[in-house]
Amino acid sequence: MALPHVQPPSFLLASLKADCVSKPFAQRCHDLVKVIEDFPAKELHYIFPWLVENIFGSLDGVLVGWNLRCLQGRVNPIEYSIAMEFLDPNGPMMKLVYKLQAEDYKYDFPVSYLPEPVRGCIQERVLPECPLYHNKVQLPAAGAQGLHLALNPFEYYMFFFALSLITQRNFPLSVHVRTSDCAYFMLVDRYLTWFLPTEGNVVPPPSTTLGCAIPSPTPRTPAVPFTSYGLHHTSLLKRHISHQPSVNADPASQEIWRSETLLQVFVEMWLHHYSLEMYQKMQSPHAKLEVLHYRLSLSSSLHSSPAQTSYQALHAYQESFKPTEEHVLVVRLLLKHLHAFSNSLKPEQVSPSTHSHTASPLEEFKRVVIPRFVQQKLYVFLQHCFGHWPLDASFRAVLEMWLSYLQPWRYAPEKQCLPADSQPRSIPEKWAPFVQENLLMYTKLFIGFLNRALRTDLVSPKNALMVFRVAKVFAQPNLAEMIQKGEQLFLEPELVIPHRQHRVFMTPTFQGNLLSSWPPTITDASFKVKSHVYSLEGQDGQYKQMFGPEVRTLVLRLAQMIARAKQTANSLSDSSCENLANRSFLSWLGFGHMDTNGTYCTNDLDELGQDSIKKTDEYLDKALEYLCQIFRLSEAHLSQLLMNVGATPDENGKKQLPDCVMSDEGLVLTPLGRYQIINGLRKFDIEYQGDLELQPIRSYEMAPLVRLLFRVSSAINRRFAGQMAALCSREDFLGALCRYHLIDSLQAERSRLSPVAPHRAGRSYGPRVSLRFLASYRTLVSLLMIYFVANSFCIGPLTCSLLIMIAYLLYAFMMTVVTQRLKPHQH
Repeated sequence: MALPHVQPPSFLLASLKADCVSKPFAQRCHDLVKVIEDFPAKELHYIFPWLVENIFGSLDGVLVGWNLRCLQGRVNPIEYSIAMEFLDPNGPMMKLVYKLQAEDYKYDFPVSYLPEPVRGCIQERVLPECPLYHNKVQLPAAGAQGLHLALNPFEYYMFFFALSLITQRNFPLSVHVRTSDCAYFMLVDRYLTWFLPTEGNVVPPPSTTLGCAIPSPTPRTPAVPFTSYGLHHTSLLKRHISHQPSVNADPASQEIWRSETLLQVFVEMWLHHYSLEMYQKMQSPHAKLEVLHYRLSLSSSLHSSPAQTSYQALHAYQESFKPTEEHVLVVRLLLKHLHAFSNSLKPEQVSPSTHSHTASPLEEFKRVVIPRFVQQKLYVFLQHCFGHWPLDASFRAVLEMWLSYLQPWRYAPEKQCLPADSQPRSIPEKWAPFVQENLLMYTKLFIGFLNRALRTDLVSPKNALMVFRVAKVFAQPNLAEMIQKGEQLFLEPELVIPHRQHRVFMTPTFQGNLLSSWPPTITDASFKVKSHVYSLEGQDGQYKQMFGPEVRTLVLRLAQMIARAKQTANSLSDSSCENLANRSFLSWLGFGHMDTNGTYCTNDLDELGQDSIKKTDEYLDKALEYLCQIFRLSEAHLSQLLMNVGATPDENGKKQLPDCVMSDEGLVLTPLGRYQIINGLRKFDIEYQGDLELQPIRSYEMAPLVRLLFRVSSAINRRFAGQMAALCSREDFLGALCRYHLIDSLQAERSRLSPVAPHRAGRSYGPRVSLRFLASYRTLVSLLMIYFVANSFCIGPLTCSLLIMIAYLLYAFMMTVVTQRLKPHQH
């Protein structure tokens, strides 16, 4: 882009805006690279906010920018490679960031677009816990509205990058995007690998044209007076926040300030949509009662809407944010990388006793990255997802994110050295502290999953797979014992609490600077577990044991559902196989009788195929086996329990109707029968009970031809009714042949639709001709194929029609003989 350096910045910005309309994407990126290289920071400063918004879209979601979340390499390989190269951690855009960072420029970011908890705190003049916001809040300038943050170029860039995952949701409905292939997902992975390396140190930023290194941000005096976040909290587990500059004066902090900022931005923008304090209030019985009253008041139309209480407002706030499946997948990528980053800590630096003197800032960062940055916000985020995510297969994304966090040993360096074998290896004892210090992640969320599983249809292969995945993870050798040990430590009576009050409880939050003075190390395992539970659930929280009697009851209920789902899947599979075996070649051509409902025999699992049904059975079998291992359920106990609830196989392997009792009005569903219908375990066969000639026109029939053939059949039946009745009354072979074809023997054998349907006397229809089968598309296509094949053998239409009639008569004679021979055995 040939632009002289003497041109004013406003002209440069106007030229770039004009290029966005007139030039293709590749040419625009090429011009931007030359602008970044040729122009000084003073002129680039004016285009930086526009360029960031042009790439990532506007904060209100109206402008989509480069639409990185829909940009895929296999669909648009040229644009994909250009965008990835431009936004790479070592690419032109990041060089622009460092160029502006060297000049200490600041950019205004509106507080109104921050996550709800942070926005509420700042607007109430309460300083958030995260040091990311310390000393950055500024009063609105003259003519401006609302508070804003004064961010350095790196922070400003990362704020927009992280928030584009939340704000940009207006995808075209016709576009199917695989998240793991899109440019945004790949950029997140590159930024994590670059700024949170598992090997070596963080790559330093390139030097500017002046030859000086990029400085870390300097402390600033806050422009708005703030009170301390949570200053008046009465819990012993809450620390008073002491405000410190976001970056320490120690030069060693320059090594990791970008890593620290990147992680804080990702966690704040992606996970901090629900505050810990509000979550703890929601757990109290009083708050839950208030929420129940609020829901009842909304559903009632008899009274005017009452004034909204604080708990009602809290409830509305807690349900306002709805994460997407893509959002969850990106968070899972973050968690997996953080586990690998934390596990790359050198063995000699793992011990807390040596960290303060010998470890580098990056090693210190690895040691505390998960408990102090991620744990609290992730727990509340997962709790919200478990409670509000739809009961469908899309929950698999949340499930895998949760399971990834629970298994840090999968991302340990030694994991790559293990030989591949079929036997699961026991989890090493060195992971016991992680399990204990994340006890609620294992126990309370497992209980939440149990409650979800009890409300889903386990016949579905996707739902069965989720139950199998959770059971398999928790059945890993030594994991259940570690969880039990953690629960025992939490329930251990605290006999010396007065002597421990001087000690500081470590909460999962991060305060001040990473290099600030470290709090005392807690060596008592019981004290650590209690600190973890109380800090997340509050002092008044009621802990429910995972291996207690209440949860064991839920597990037994799930085992019953698994057995019933296996039974239902096997019944549907057997029924499907029988239907396929009973379809003869002539019936497929349309010359046989339709089924009693006038439709083709299918069931809900036919669309999935027999392989999926087998997978469902395998998933449920293994899930039941794993649950027995986790909770030590004996086979005898489980078999007796399943027999008591009626989960034994159906008679003759057939599908049974829902459980009913006989009353004066006929069969009535029992509570068990209603449960079976709601969960898809059993159902009534829905069939058309009227005259088959008058049933609604089906989608596989030609409507005009159905009406025409009905008129023709009706005319024939009126004209020859007497003759057909006389023929059918004969006792010889001719009478049997006429009865087989002119009398609907299935009309009187219809099963009842509903247990509460009134008793109706079956209407008897005399002998009649039905030509409706000729209106079926299947029949018409079959006849055309036969005529086409016959024509290739030089057989004319009349001759072919005669051969078809002869073949049909032979088939009719054979069926009549078979029917006559079977008739004596039926009496």
